[in-house]
Amino acid sequence: MNKKNWLLLTVLAAIMLVLAACGGGDKSGEKSNQKEKVDTSKFPLQTTNKDESIKGGTLKVALQSDAPFKGLFLYEVYEDAYDAEILSYTSNSIFTTKEDFLIDNDGLAKLDVDTDAKKATITIKKDVKWSDDQPFTIDDVIYPYYIIGDKDYTGVRYDTDFQNIVGAKEYHDGKAKDISGIKKIDDYTAEISFKKISPAIYSGGDGLWGYAAPKHQLEKIAVKDLQKSDAVRKNPVTLGAFVINKIVKGESVELVANKNYYKGQPKLDKVVIEVVPSASMAAALKAGKYDVSVPNYPANDYASIKDFKNIEILGRPELAYSYLGFKLGKWDSKKSEVVVDENAKMNDKQLRQAIAYAMNIEEVADVYYDGLRTRGNSLIPPVFSSFYDDSLKGYKYDKKKAEELLDAAGYKDTNNDGYREDKDGKPLTIKLAGMAGSDKDDKIVQFYIQNWKDVGLKVELSTGRLIEFNSFYEKVKADDKDIDMYMAAWGTGTNPSPIGLYSKAAQFNYNRYTSPELEKLLLDIDSPEALDSKYRAEAFGKWQEFMSDNAATVPMYFRTEIIPVNKRVKNWTIDYLAKDGIEKVELTADEPVKGE
Repeated sequence: MNKKNWLLLTVLAAIMLVLAACGGGDKSGEKSNQKEKVDTSKFPLQTTNKDESIKGGTLKVALQSDAPFKGLFLYEVYEDAYDAEILSYTSNSIFTTKEDFLIDNDGLAKLDVDTDAKKATITIKKDVKWSDDQPFTIDDVIYPYYIIGDKDYTGVRYDTDFQNIVGAKEYHDGKAKDISGIKKIDDYTAEISFKKISPAIYSGGDGLWGYAAPKHQLEKIAVKDLQKSDAVRKNPVTLGAFVINKIVKGESVELVANKNYYKGQPKLDKVVIEVVPSASMAAALKAGKYDVSVPNYPANDYASIKDFKNIEILGRPELAYSYLGFKLGKWDSKKSEVVVDENAKMNDKQLRQAIAYAMNIEEVADVYYDGLRTRGNSLIPPVFSSFYDDSLKGYKYDKKKAEELLDAAGYKDTNNDGYREDKDGKPLTIKLAGMAGSDKDDKIVQFYIQNWKDVGLKVELSTGRLIEFNSFYEKVKADDKDIDMYMAAWGTGTNPSPIGLYSKAAQFNYNRYTSPELEKLLLDIDSPEALDSKYRAEAFGKWQEFMSDNAATVPMYFRTEIIPVNKRVKNWTIDYLAKDGIEKVELTADEPVKGE
């Protein structure tokens, strides 16, 4: 199945942490368990099954999670990777992409951009129907803008990018009845005016929205009530290959083929998606209970499945990175902007840099990830080769450098208890939040805590333990007072522009850091001048250098994602350039193949 959640800045889940249960300096016992690194370039992008297909059948999907899914089945309001995974089967995406993740004209809509006029024209296919037989019109493309722009919108996508649409802010602030920059030309065409046009628009940026929403189903529901409505929670109308048929809240979803799918009715009859705890996943795959594990399989558990004879493991560079974030302020919901707290415990660049240098990420990657994770040096994944700065040194493990930075900044162990006090000589305890997962995640985070202890920093888990996925993000988004720093991951989508993650108006800016210099660098990346590819590459470089030095967000890992697929599955692809998706997937047996 082709995953092209190309536009949204999805918060990725299950990975976030890592490490080993030995002291930071004691590597004996760990190296003996080290296995040869896997050659990630040899992972296939598509299943090789060539057996004769059965007619129809039910695909059994394991949604690996240690928490219930939220069940927000509308692109304008969903927030995490688990709901995104379910949504991918019912996708209302109107654009598809080609090389370099640029929008092409092979989807439900084509995009024409007039850079001089600062306008974009969207033209949709004719004679397309929603899953409930209602016609798909340009009103369904326009309506999502009114959802996101509404003053009562409760999602996270009203940001700097969205405010680039002419009239969006005035509509949101109640100063206008309509978004003046959005005009319906006819039933199949709309024109959108922007304050500025940059190269980001060709990747779904600048405020362009890449999904339709069924206006006929949603327009009578107040925007503030969308997240709790049946239209979002139970019976969403869709344009995608499948339609939600049954839901067991937080546990499972049954989907049936959409007879109205514009590419033709899918080969499968049904898809059943069930939540499976991480501790049970390997055994479930071997027993043939499921056909595929999604969103992707934990890299630190690759060794558990790599020799299974009943699965084929697909792999590709992930449009994501894991990171360590520092809490430096709060989110002002009234102003919809980040406010930096100058007195925040972590508002000391040298302290943040020391914490980064003290982390022996290289050892973790070697011992636990079989080459599927490498130390990250930038907040741009290498897959974006035109913009990724491979010259950045990053924060390679350097205990001595960490100690020197702490000494210079005035963090000293004044009472000889093994831990440094703060600059005023008061006890310093740093609260770390991380997501619960496998026992390896516990070991990994304890290893990092030992790393920090080795340089005299006292770090404790904010709740005394790792936190369940949904609760973790609730606490991080709420700027919980017991979180000083946190380990998480970002899915960039196919638009590398960082403005939706790190700008002053981005709710996804979870570390709550902003500055005039940062805002200027972000705007420069998506400026009209950046239509010149060389200029934009240089702007990306300056931003990466700034973020690396500032260390408000420190990259931890670049990632290769792996997806185990049962050998009865045919035509499943994870190729970013694939044009066919879940509608072409077939089965060659009535039940998943069992392992030996």
